[in-house]
Amino acid sequence: MEKKTGLRRKSGYIIACVLLLAMLGGCAASKEQKNKEQISEGSSGERTEENNEASHDLFAMDTYMTVTAYGAHADEAVEKAENEIMRLDALLSARDEASETAKLNQAGKGILSEDAFFLLKRSLELYEDTEGAFDIAIYPIMQAWGFPTGEHRVPQKKDLEKLLPLADPSQIICDEENRNISFAREGMEIEFGGIAKGYTSGRVMEIYQECGITSGIVNLGGNVQVLGRKPDQSLWKVAVQSPEEDGSYLGVLSIENCAVITSGGYERYFEQDGTIYHHIIDPATGYPAENGLVSVTVVSEDGTLADALSTSLFVMGKDKAVEYWQAHSGEFEAVLLDENGTIYVTDGISDHFESDYDVQVVCKPQN
Repeated sequence: MEKKTGLRRKSGYIIACVLLLAMLGGCAASKEQKNKEQISEGSSGERTEENNEASHDLFAMDTYMTVTAYGAHADEAVEKAENEIMRLDALLSARDEASETAKLNQAGKGILSEDAFFLLKRSLELYEDTEGAFDIAIYPIMQAWGFPTGEHRVPQKKDLEKLLPLADPSQIICDEENRNISFAREGMEIEFGGIAKGYTSGRVMEIYQECGITSGIVNLGGNVQVLGRKPDQSLWKVAVQSPEEDGSYLGVLSIENCAVITSGGYERYFEQDGTIYHHIIDPATGYPAENGLVSVTVVSEDGTLADALSTSLFVMGKDKAVEYWQAHSGEFEAVLLDENGTIYVTDGISDHFESDYDVQVVCKPQN
């Protein structure tokens, strides 16, 4: 988007073959999803109680979603998953005036439900752990850029400087015993957009398991999480989008029991006076992050973590992102694309990532 990446292809490997195999399982991507990860779902052969498929499309959290489950209780699982998605959307949306989040922002204080309080506490922990790269208090700055409403504009530098002190999660006061929250600075507002979909996909996996499902997938606008393997016991295949506008892909991940979540500046952006501004804001500056990365894909069993880190690593830039992974390699893996077209894959998933581009494997430091 900001720069052409100039991805370097390897010879002798045609990714189209992999993508064809990945999509033969019957996943029909909507137009709104075509620039997101393409997911393999389903299996061939006779329909049985074990591979009975239930799938439903819905719109929530400002995106199109698909929930799919296989098994004797697949219909029940999908129905409960949809209800949970809608419940969490109504609870967490900063733009819905009736939500807990919006009411907290309006009043500057409030008592949160267990779900919202859990996400707030997790967000504060990640804020500390990422040294400020993950910031739920960035909402006033996001509003200044017009990203929540789509009414885009470039704010004055002096206006951003006034807002920066509000983007400080350390000024959120928590009464853990009563789940009572207040803001130490007037004008502070929070939003869970960088973590809510990952939390929601994790909840869907829990619902599947409660219903006895051992094979299922949820695609929340490109945020993917899978349970187990496909009904035919093959691995799920997730194609990771390239930022190029030709519909190509960086590669294909073969996965089970994990989430795959990508963040990139090409997802939401606007152009003004010949300059492109994307939606991933650096909390340290108030401007779109420009640290050399074009996209970040995080793979983790923890969907909440994967969602938060896909944004955080993008803000950090390649070197700090690699250092962070090396310190937390037991928690997640990653695929990083820099503005020079180099793809970096952490070694924990290097054997599960197929690409027709040159890939550099990132390893843990030697003891």
